[in-house]
Amino acid sequence: MKLFIKYMVSIRCKMAVKSVLEGMGLHYRTVDLGEADIKEDLTTDQLVELNERLKVSSLVLMDDKKAMLIEKIKNVIVEMIHYVEDLPSINFSDYLSEKLHHEYTHMASLFSEVTGTTIEQFIIAHKIEKVKELLLYDELNLTEISYKLNYSSVAHLSNQFKKVTGLTPTFFKNLKEHKKRIQLEDIG
Repeated sequence: MKLFIKYMVSIRCKMAVKSVLEGMGLHYRTVDLGEADIKEDLTTDQLVELNERLKVSSLVLMDDKKAMLIEKIKNVIVEMIHYVEDLPSINFSDYLSEKLHHEYTHMASLFSEVTGTTIEQFIIAHKIEKVKELLLYDELNLTEISYKLNYSSVAHLSNQFKKVTGLTPTFFKNLKEHKKRIQLEDIG
């Protein structure tokens, strides 16, 4: 039985879901961002209990097809930007269409309608958060970061960074006070 889980966007979330499933004596085949494939078919009472246990970790079971597609879109973007070593060389719209087997225009209009933001804005927010992370690690310079995240140039990355954060990447990197990053669950 496949379960779709809202707000499941990090490794911490995957661990929480595994823990809840194990705590209920349920066996899973896989637990990925946004979904879990379990061996058992659950009764209505078990689904209610599972949902209540997931809520403790701010996760929610989904059964609405539109909501499930939105979460799949978000999870593909999060995985692509935060957990894949190199971003795909094809454009994001083709990547999403290929990965989710839906037309991009359908996904984009549904995403905007439901979330109040565009897929592009969601991607930009995550890319900027990844830039912050890479700047804080201080292992790559700005040119390497822009290449890694498929920006056309350092200037493009810098302009987008400043537009989103109000700071230049260099200023952000040199901040002496606590450099606050946004949790993945709170982006978008």
